[in-house]
Amino acid sequence: MTDILLRIAGKEDFHLDQAIGMTYILRLCWKYAWMMVRGKFFSFGQKHISHKIFVGKDVKAREKRYLSIGEKSRLQDGVYIDALSKNGIQIGSHVVIGRNTRIECTGGLQSIGKGIKIGDRTTFGNDCTFGAAGGIEIGCDVVAGQYIRFHSENHSYSDVNRLIREQGVTHEGIKIGNNCWIGAGAVFLDGAELGDGCVVGANSVVTKKFPSNVVIAGVPARIIKERGIGNE
Repeated sequence: MTDILLRIAGKEDFHLDQAIGMTYILRLCWKYAWMMVRGKFFSFGQKHISHKIFVGKDVKAREKRYLSIGEKSRLQDGVYIDALSKNGIQIGSHVVIGRNTRIECTGGLQSIGKGIKIGDRTTFGNDCTFGAAGGIEIGCDVVAGQYIRFHSENHSYSDVNRLIREQGVTHEGIKIGNNCWIGAGAVFLDGAELGDGCVVGANSVVTKKFPSNVVIAGVPARIIKERGIGNE
């Protein structure tokens, strides 16, 4: 039964820890069986959403016509998606969106947002926030922790004689390369960009562009080392 479950989930080469008991495995099988059923209902009538996805309890999605999801992806319990955007939300295959994550593409009704693209095999922990008014692009094989926030919109504030809320916003967008590791609590602001293979320390605030294969940390984040040079 375990082997069948793992194959369905796309983890053919995955090996369970021998200390895990059969009761725990059976509970997991029951959970995934229901997630498969919910996935069928979630994708019904949606040609851009795979019928082979896993959907948790209390998952809500608005404007599904703008939403694309590849096979074997998982939306964990409590995920909220508002997909209204120019380019839509494109979630690849084997992607995991953690519990209670919010994905919102449009911050106001005057102009709809740009949207989000998430590459294959990328995983996010619970309670993440995606504000995609300015566009968010995330590569493949990204490993990301909990409470990560993306804010692809920034307020203009240079004119001291006007209210900040009347000075408009900027939309530079956020880009994350392939094969990155993002620590829990990291914040990405509008204009932030990571090359491939980057590591981001927990609770860092990323405000600018960084090259590939660097380790960054801090508030604001800065390069603290390069991967592959010296001890990891």
